[in-house]
Amino acid sequence: MTPDDLVALLRDHWPQTLGALAPDSREELAAVLQSLVDATDPQAVQAAVRRLRRLLRVLPDEHPVTLALRDGVRFAGTAETQVADRTPLLALLATLHGPPPADPARARLLAAPSLAAADVGAAPDDPGLIRLRHPELGYRYPLFQFQAGTARPLPVVSRINRLLMAGRDPWGAASWWLGGNRWLGGAPAELLGSVPDEELTRAARELVEGDH
Repeated sequence: MTPDDLVALLRDHWPQTLGALAPDSREELAAVLQSLVDATDPQAVQAAVRRLRRLLRVLPDEHPVTLALRDGVRFAGTAETQVADRTPLLALLATLHGPPPADPARARLLAAPSLAAADVGAAPDDPGLIRLRHPELGYRYPLFQFQAGTARPLPVVSRINRLLMAGRDPWGAASWWLGGNRWLGGAPAELLGSVPDEELTRAARELVEGDH
């Protein structure tokens, strides 16, 4: 499979590919494609292609790119070590560097008051904190997670975020905190300090255990 074959495959299934990748994987994809653009010798091209194929392994089994890469007949033969046409690569990169498709649900969560990573008084990748990727501002940390007037995480929020597996699904955890909750009678984030911590924790645990 030549590098141009691989780029053409991505181009043909670009929206589905981007939709299946997490934000961090999208960033890595941009870096890999840029390395393919910049490659000036066969070794660099081969290394970029290997990185790209490894990255694409995270796609679901039924994804069209995954299925095509398994097609040994279509892509049989020795891989080329040059990129014949960089124009499609540059077009894909322009898409990655531009703003992602609008997502109303995520836009609502990003509109909530938040702190920048530099202002957080804890490890930026603390699994007890919700970290949302803003397309222009980088990672943002919803403000409700912190003690008023400080950047210190609230213990109850850290506990619940771990229950909600915020480190793996920050958008889902943020949606729980900022969305309405029938049992609690309001958005959990707005009830901090007025509803006992144990009741908030119980509501989150009911959600998690109810999913099993």
